[in-house]
Order: sequence, then C-alpha cells, then structure tokens
Amino acid sequence: MAQAASPGFPTAVVAWVDLLGYGAAIARAGFDPAHPEAKLAIGRLRRFHRLVAEHSKRAFPTLVMNDGAVAYRDLSPGDASVTADFLRDAWRLFAAVNAAEARDAFPGARMVIAAGFRMKGRRAGLDADELRLRALFESVQAGRLSVEQALQRAGRLRSAFDIVPPLQANFAFTKAYVAEQAGSAGGLGGARCFLDLTLLGRSRDGLDLGETITWRHPKLGLAAEFAPLNAEPFVGLGETPPGVRDGRSVARALAAKA
Repeated sequence: MAQAASPGFPTAVVAWVDLLGYGAAIARAGFDPAHPEAKLAIGRLRRFHRLVAEHSKRAFPTLVMNDGAVAYRDLSPGDASVTADFLRDAWRLFAAVNAAEARDAFPGARMVIAAGFRMKGRRAGLDADELRLRALFESVQAGRLSVEQALQRAGRLRSAFDIVPPLQANFAFTKAYVAEQAGSAGGLGGARCFLDLTLLGRSRDGLDLGETITWRHPKLGLAAEFAPLNAEPFVGLGETPPGVRDGRSVARALAAKA
C-alpha cells in the first residue's frame, strides 16, 4: 500500500451531502410526481440543486445525483491551504442546505468529508462528441466548412455519454458515500457534517469537533476515524491554519492506516 502514496496516485478529498428522508417521502407518494407529497419533495430537491450550484466554483466543483451531491478536489502535495479551502467551502454548502431545510421543517442533510487516493483518468478518447467537434474544426481548417456552418452543426450535437474522470476509482468518494449511507448504524447519524480526521494533524485550533467516531465497513475493508464538525472551521485563522495537512501528509497518513 505504500506504493499508493506515490506521485502516480493523486490524493483526493471529497464531500458527499445527502438529503435525509427524501426517498421515504417519494415512496409515501407512490412514486407519483402528481401526488402532493411528491410535489413538495421535488420542490425540496430543486432547491437543493440550486444551492449546490450557487456554492460550486472552479476550486470546488460538484456533481449532483438526484438527492445527493459530491464536491471533489485533488489535494496539493505541499500546500495545506488547498485542504483548508476545501473544508471551508464544504462547510458553507452544508450550512446553506441545512439552513434552508430548517426553514421549511425538513429533516436536513448529512455530509461526510473524506480523503483517499484516486486513479488518474481523462475524458479524451471516451466521448464521441469530442471526436465530432475535432472533425468540425478540421473541416473548417481544410476549407470544407465555413465557421458559420461548423457552429450550426456543433449546436445540434447532443451528448449520449458523460463522465467525471476525477470521480472514477476515487476512493475518497467511496469512503464518503459508504460512510454516509451507513448513517446511525455506523455511528454517523443525523443532519450533521462528519470530517475524516486523516485530513488533520495534531492541532485542533479553529475547529469545533465532537467526539471521535471509529467507523468500519468490514465487508469492503473500509475504516476511518470521523468527528462531527459543529461550526464553520478556521474562522480568522488565515489561509493555512495550524493542524491542516497538505496532500503529501494526508497520503502518508492514509498509507499508514492501510
């Protein structure tokens, strides 16, 4: 496993957030979108999507999957401010979703922030539309199409395939998702934000953390120590708070626990 900490394997951080009780509400509506309870749940879902979109940015990209969303980023080997920035952004998303949920007396959302290695991957060669666009550019360069004709054809392209390469074989995502789905049975219950302590060193300055929870999934061989994050992290502590690990230190900690 020590080999997994090599530069060939990026060290990733992921925040998975999930609306609590959404599936049960849809089930009570008989999976009928015209049912009043389903309409209420769908309105809740759309607001969740809007909040995720509002909190997304280049350094905090997200992917929505129905009543859940994942934010993801590769950690910097030597710059712990990247880790701190991600934790701040994740908390802001978590807080915004739960504030909106509380206003309408919904059950809230649970977030799990986890670290792990991921495989490198690229979209190139997988998407047929990319090849079609390249062919249009080549046709323009060769004089077979005008720019206007190429733009018209490009506008008619509809993708039949999509992929987010940083989330494929991303074991931070695996850990965060499986741990969140375990919920109360795994010690991670309620509409709370749980932080993988692998991301932190010894210092807890600027962090309001609950008791450490040792989580395991024996069947998958997954294990981690989490703690509830109870308030916005690192307020007033600058770009690189003490105790936050950079990617290299997180990789070492992950390899040591394997």
